[in-house]
Amino acid sequence: MKQTADDLQHITATTLGHYQQVAEEFRHGTRDHDVSQNIDALLRHIHGVAPFTLLDFGCGPGRDLQTFTGLGHVAVGLDGCERFAQMAREDSGCEVWQQDFLSLQLPPGHFDGIFANAVLFHIPSQELPRVLRQLQACLKPGGVLFCSNPRGDNQEGWNGPRYGAYHDLENWRLLLTDAGLIELEHYYRPAGLPREQQPWLASVWRKG
Repeated sequence: MKQTADDLQHITATTLGHYQQVAEEFRHGTRDHDVSQNIDALLRHIHGVAPFTLLDFGCGPGRDLQTFTGLGHVAVGLDGCERFAQMAREDSGCEVWQQDFLSLQLPPGHFDGIFANAVLFHIPSQELPRVLRQLQACLKPGGVLFCSNPRGDNQEGWNGPRYGAYHDLENWRLLLTDAGLIELEHYYRPAGLPREQQPWLASVWRKG
């Protein structure tokens, strides 16, 4: 069933409202998460000479912005949650844009890489092709998109106060390919566990 504009507004407001409410708890709970495997996966595929210009899409409180900056790159954050955007600016010193994922305003051909870690699954499936095309358009030629999402069987709906869409690899490949992106690699997380204990699907894509 196609979601109406009111449906999408409710999804956005409710999900962002939850993150706004638990922002401090979320920052504390995710501060020490090790996503170095994902950061390495993005950076090793970017062509050219560092420093790179990077977009941390769904940057949350700014943990990974600090990592990218510490590695010498120019990182810009983007998040829909007002409190997250404020935290990210304060903690990282980076430029951070507060934008609703369904109403993006992104500069064309600007970024060497996009880091979309644990965020794109919040976008309703009917809107995702449009958002992916917008992300593709803001990459430089040959730029790289990293994404990691909880995987599923292509169902979507509410998980408490948060909305999520959970794709399998085959469907994710179709979506990203249709957006003009070429697969470079994919893997499941956490590393070293049986597949049924790896709920996260990570993938890396180049602008075609």
